[in-house]
Amino acid sequence: MLLALAVVLPSLYWEGGPETAPALREARITRIEVPAENVAAWRGVPGIDVKAPTGQPGVKLATPAVSYRMDEASASTAPWVDSNGWRILREPGARFVYDAPGKAAALAAAEVFAYGARGEIHTDAEGLGPLGEMLAFLGGVPEASLPLAANIGYQDDGSAKSGEVMNLLVRRNLLFRLVQAPDPKLDLNVKIGSAQFPVAEAENPDMMAHKIRQELTDDKRLVRIYGSEVVIARLESDGTRARLHLLNYAGAKRPVVGLRVRVLGRYREAALLASGLPGSKVLDYTLDSDATEFTLAELKMYAVIDLSR
Repeated sequence: MLLALAVVLPSLYWEGGPETAPALREARITRIEVPAENVAAWRGVPGIDVKAPTGQPGVKLATPAVSYRMDEASASTAPWVDSNGWRILREPGARFVYDAPGKAAALAAAEVFAYGARGEIHTDAEGLGPLGEMLAFLGGVPEASLPLAANIGYQDDGSAKSGEVMNLLVRRNLLFRLVQAPDPKLDLNVKIGSAQFPVAEAENPDMMAHKIRQELTDDKRLVRIYGSEVVIARLESDGTRARLHLLNYAGAKRPVVGLRVRVLGRYREAALLASGLPGSKVLDYTLDSDATEFTLAELKMYAVIDLSR
């Protein structure tokens, strides 16, 4: 299985000058990246570690959020999650750049952290407080070093159509990893253009994602989320321990209440760390023959649940 990347905290990219240092300290932000021409001006400012971005230009990502679109089938609005998970999976070694004003800065930091990627957050004065709180929370998440868990192998051809299918798989919590060739150890292998998954069917990515779910079957899904369409899961596991990341993409506006989660595999113990909710514990914890279920009373923006056998 694909190994997890080393945990690196996201960084704040800040174009303000040294006169903004008090605002950064108030937000508990002590590490920033600034334009190269501003490094000298910041040098020697107490309590702030400053450097210029290094390496190739970053890959720009969308601001993570939830938007609402008209659902023609029900004549009502349906949530659309603007997640960057598939982009990070497609370019795992890249440095990612977010423009995330206000509370979206905290969600951007949580997203890139959950995927084990390198992220640079551009935000405004309103975003400093939420970002500082999230960075403090992320800094307290213990290292796990667990392999990424997936039971779908996906052969990505790099096309926009393939990317949209990947996007929908992420949004529907169908956990996959990219493969160069079919992996017989996985429950399902997907290649757009194969006899099983024709190109013509991929013209409708929504239907293709639905077909992939049918082919996998719900019984084999590694994670199932009940009670929300705006929570995305990321799972790591070595078979004995597991770490589940939960991202609430509506978290900048509203929490999710009473979230029920099912993880394939029997885990007897669970430890919860939830941003903005210190001391939270999982509720209604049950084990059946092949899975573990529990409830989060509330999910504000991001939570980590460590499971062990």
